[in-house]
Amino acid sequence: MTMRITTLRVEHRRDGFGLGTATPRLSWTVDGGSGVQAWAELEVERETGPDGGRTRVRVDGPEQVLVAWPFAPLASRERVAVRVRVAADDGTVSGWSDPLVLEASLLDRADWSVPLVVASPRAPQDGAPQDRGPRPAHLLRAEFDVDDAPVRARLYATAQGVYRAELNGARVGNQELAPGWTSYRHRLRTQTYDVTDAIRTGRNALGVEIADGWFRGRIGFDGGVWDFYGEHLGLVAQLELTAADGTVRTVPLAEAWRLAPEPGPTVATALYEGEAYDARRHDPAWSRPGFDDSAWERPELRPLETVAARLEPAVGDPVRQIERLAPVSVERRPGGRVRLDFGQNVAGRLEIRVRGEAGTTVRLHHAEVLEDDELAVRPLRSATSVDTYVLRGDGADAQPEVWQPRFTIHGFRYAELEGWPGDVGPDDVRAVVLHTDMERTGWFSASEPLLEQLHENTVWSMRDNFVDLPTDCPQRDERLGWTGDIQVFAPAATYLYRSGGVLDSWLRDVADEQAPGGAVADAPAGAVPNFVPWIPCGFPEWSTAAWGDAAVVVPWTMYERYGDRQILAQQLDSMTGWVDHLASRADADGVVRSGFGLGDWLDPIAPPENPGAGRTDRHLVTTAYIARSAGLLVRAAEVLGRDDVAVRYRKVAELSTAGFQAEHVLPDGRMKHESPTGYSLAIAFDLLATAEHRAVAGARLAEIVREGGYRIQTGFVGTPIICDALAGTGHVDVAYRLLLERECPSWLYPVTMGATTIWERWDSMLPDGSVNPGDMTSFNHYALGAVVDFMHRVVAGLAPAAPGYRRLRVEPRPGPGLDRASARLTSPYGPVSTAWTLDGDRFELALSVPFGVSADVVLPDGATHEVGAGDHAWTAVVPRAATLEED
Repeated sequence: MTMRITTLRVEHRRDGFGLGTATPRLSWTVDGGSGVQAWAELEVERETGPDGGRTRVRVDGPEQVLVAWPFAPLASRERVAVRVRVAADDGTVSGWSDPLVLEASLLDRADWSVPLVVASPRAPQDGAPQDRGPRPAHLLRAEFDVDDAPVRARLYATAQGVYRAELNGARVGNQELAPGWTSYRHRLRTQTYDVTDAIRTGRNALGVEIADGWFRGRIGFDGGVWDFYGEHLGLVAQLELTAADGTVRTVPLAEAWRLAPEPGPTVATALYEGEAYDARRHDPAWSRPGFDDSAWERPELRPLETVAARLEPAVGDPVRQIERLAPVSVERRPGGRVRLDFGQNVAGRLEIRVRGEAGTTVRLHHAEVLEDDELAVRPLRSATSVDTYVLRGDGADAQPEVWQPRFTIHGFRYAELEGWPGDVGPDDVRAVVLHTDMERTGWFSASEPLLEQLHENTVWSMRDNFVDLPTDCPQRDERLGWTGDIQVFAPAATYLYRSGGVLDSWLRDVADEQAPGGAVADAPAGAVPNFVPWIPCGFPEWSTAAWGDAAVVVPWTMYERYGDRQILAQQLDSMTGWVDHLASRADADGVVRSGFGLGDWLDPIAPPENPGAGRTDRHLVTTAYIARSAGLLVRAAEVLGRDDVAVRYRKVAELSTAGFQAEHVLPDGRMKHESPTGYSLAIAFDLLATAEHRAVAGARLAEIVREGGYRIQTGFVGTPIICDALAGTGHVDVAYRLLLERECPSWLYPVTMGATTIWERWDSMLPDGSVNPGDMTSFNHYALGAVVDFMHRVVAGLAPAAPGYRRLRVEPRPGPGLDRASARLTSPYGPVSTAWTLDGDRFELALSVPFGVSADVVLPDGATHEVGAGDHAWTAVVPRAATLEED
């Protein structure tokens, strides 16, 4: 087979448009080759320069992933094409890849020459507070003339609020909820739009609708906060036209902007409450030239310097409309409402097609589950999640009115239509799924359908909670970037989706909120907020062990799974700051004995009203995480060549490990205060002094799991690691029994109850179909789905042995209840797959390894193999009895 380049990528993105770095890293995959890469030749074609603007550079060595930019840095706005070819170590040379077009955004603050356009009415002069409640979106427009059609037109924009633009009546781009949510006081992401085709010679018009979003709307729980980042809405929009001779002209919009004196058709909108839209107020000509805006006001213009935040082009992909789901059932309810079941719990909104008389009002109600045959809205708390559409009424023969909200989002499976005129047709309503436009990379299959559904539920919960940043839930009055959730879920996230852009962006906010002058002025040095971006809403301000450790664990996971060394360098100060903070809470012997901690959150024995009241000593958790994060920090420092850092934190790790052993472990290896999470931490974090202690701890953990009837006895901290702790001490059979248990609490219990996403609590829904009475009950949290990482690595046997899966550890561990399992991953080096079957005592394994990758294979009979690129297969004898354990 001819060797060829199959993909050429830049950074962690789907495309190279609007880059925020002058030196973007490149990655490529190769098909048809064997062995590893000997060298790569990269070519860049610029619009000007010697040799027709082409430059070639040869890079020796095997590296194919996130390769440093070998050319002169890109300038702001510069557009280039790059391609690559490679040679294998056997001398085979590929052809050139298809070119990848890269275009830099505005890379420097000085590139911005426009003001901040205040897009909301001026605050009351008497200092009275702004309205508290869903507020309208506001309309801005500007007209301008173009003498000659440009060869290139770009709109660079961002907002204090969320915005959507139209140019000459056509929507600009397809991003949703732009610019997304960041720590706005530190960082405001900018968007780049190609509007070349929308520009016309003569008169043009740019219109922007802008709403509160996260900047000014209500965010948080216990009532949340309003106007946290500011009391105004603001737009930054710079339109640039490039002529055929390369001249770039910034269209002078500042004095052309006009602000509608009254709200437009979006009469009220908020993230939690929903959106109200009056189609009678919509004039489609508002964003077209010639519209009469003589009654519109001149908005306030503020110097861009008044925006203290950094202006940064987005490093990841945006939120988009990803998928549309048709209802699986439509039911007319006794009270006249129409109930829709979409068969899947999603994050998104409804799109409706409706005909009716002018003024007819349709309300759209949302909920994740039903209780007593009604929408279960109590778990939403104060997030009312109702959208309202008032028809303009175009007449009986007119086309249906098509609408979906623009500035809100809901978590739901069920919806009810109130006031719908007539019958609901098969194409009248769709659930529009919204999330960051990540590429799916990981799959899993097994002989147990419930286990496959658990995996699919986890995929959906990740999708629903990666809406611009990794959140806890998409439906209630919260939706925050909880650090603990992504800390435990990062290994699963980086397998299931190419999520490096989302995580990179979020980690920048972690560092900003953590730095001096970050979220709270008097914060302890190095402390990480419990959620990022931070807002004050009635929860302890600074995170505890297993939460703030995301500052260390997530960058390390990105290095391990994506080969991203740069993320370690970018986050090193954040990582050291967190470990210093956590270690400062310990006594002189490295042990934490006091202070706030969330412990093993949502242990099943914790009462609904007190989810932190688990069976595991919360100070044990803190001490274990000091040792864990300090150890990872040592490894990161070694990767970066920072021996000084490695030496310093090795001492921290050793001190807390020794302190953990002295404080929490008995001389025979058992724990002083026994709990499954305590044992799992000791084993998984390698905190036990000897191999004998590890074996004793593993045996006791297995015994506790058996005594508990193989039902879950762990919360947020223990659940992601207990199966690894069992398998790692020789109790694979117990891990399987735990994984495949169906009675509550268990991973499969929600599946048996019809769940399509991962629940926040093991018993978010009780066996009788009623909703857990606790105030904190969500049906869409990914954290407890972190076990899918164990399914990928141990059940299917596909694990990274070197950064970016450059070397694989393929060691499937069959166990009771399964006779086949497989995993498939689009790794940074290309597609990898494992698949095993067990028929009687005959075990068969198939493995596919991409070019540039090697694999260490361990079969269940102990045989080992080392292989390179290609397809491989083995058989082994594994007596079925060896995978079973008596109750």
